[in-house]
Amino acid sequence: MDRILRLKEVSQKTGLPRSTIYAKIKQGTFPPQLKLGPRASGWRESELDLWIEQRQSNFTCS
Repeated sequence: MDRILRLKEVSQKTGLPRSTIYAKIKQGTFPPQLKLGPRASGWRESELDLWIEQRQSNFTCS
């Protein structure tokens, strides 16, 4: 089962601040969050891992 990460963990894992994460979601360049409840959301760890891998491969190919 996939682990769900909250915003603080996502920020730590990606190195991105909260505002950048939400800006990238709006631009369609970051995995969207899952709604967990009325005031809670999270991200699938596997989606974040894939996003990080893609960024790393784009960086090394450039």
